[in-house]
Amino acid sequence: MSWAVGALRLGPGLRVPLSGAWWRLSPAYSVGTVKSQLMQHGSPEEPVRHSKVSIIGTGSVGMACAFSVLAKGMSDEVAFVDVDENKLKGEVMDLQHGSIFLKMPNIVYSKDFDVTAKSAVVVITAGARQAKGETRLNLVQRNVVIFKEMIGSIVKHSPHCKIIVVSNPVDILTYVTWKLSGLPKSRVIGSGCTLDTARFRFLIGQKLGIHSESCHGWVLGEHGDSSVPVWSGVNIAGVPLKDLNSAIGTKEDPEHWETIHKEVIGSAYQIIKMKGYTNWAIGLSVADITESILKNLRRTLPVSTIVKGLYGVKEDVFLSVPCILGENGISDLIKIKLSPAEEAQLKESAETLWGIQKALKF
Repeated sequence: MSWAVGALRLGPGLRVPLSGAWWRLSPAYSVGTVKSQLMQHGSPEEPVRHSKVSIIGTGSVGMACAFSVLAKGMSDEVAFVDVDENKLKGEVMDLQHGSIFLKMPNIVYSKDFDVTAKSAVVVITAGARQAKGETRLNLVQRNVVIFKEMIGSIVKHSPHCKIIVVSNPVDILTYVTWKLSGLPKSRVIGSGCTLDTARFRFLIGQKLGIHSESCHGWVLGEHGDSSVPVWSGVNIAGVPLKDLNSAIGTKEDPEHWETIHKEVIGSAYQIIKMKGYTNWAIGLSVADITESILKNLRRTLPVSTIVKGLYGVKEDVFLSVPCILGENGISDLIKIKLSPAEEAQLKESAETLWGIQKALKF
């Protein structure tokens, strides 16, 4: 066509006069949006999510869990729920603005639980904090009220999910979640002593001058002051440290290895005193649990589950023991051999928790 022609044809039946300079035409002449011109829609179906993770609570721990999950690139959608809408939106926006630096999946958020629908894993970090002078029982009872509403909504929208409880006191609140949810015990998991064990292995590595990944050992029982360091099983490259020092972990140990477990217990208090909270290590440990479930890795992790019938425990108490984690949650428990003293400590840990649990009102 010649530029002398009196009109420019833009589409069937549509012409624009060329009486002025042709380049003055505004982009407004387009018959569609930039998006419609750029791409042709081909799939009318809703996307099917296979590895959706929901995080309940956007505090320091919730966001550390979320960031750790996102950094591992294991989820196709992450949903956030929090009652504080400004905090919720601000945290999500801040994450989304870093999307080009991570293979970031779809992120959704709301103060309502319907946003968690069809989750594969739901991580609970929300809950009441202990007030000054408040007893542990009163704290847990306040959390029962909060959890009643939360758990019902989670299960309603994701009846096939696995729930990971992180809120403290984690072992008791995992029990509360199991009682309220009606889910099989295999699908209600407490983060438990995963973090305690990581701290234990790190400190052993520091003492020996080797990486924590090469240090093998467990902290079991309650996530807290009554946790049990399993010194009888600590080994490096298959070499039991107890064979090299029969008194290891006891008060008679001339090398004072027992101080490592004291550091494990005290480290959280120390970090909180210095920075106000702990978050990064627990976030990384929760991502490790989540990955084992979503990828069906069947790794053995010290998470909190019902131990009734093991080690002389006779009640429905949740404690950490080595568990195999896969796509169905906890598939198996490893019956780790404990020394008589370690077994007695674990039973005492269970009795401490049951003393609080039995008084709870649902």
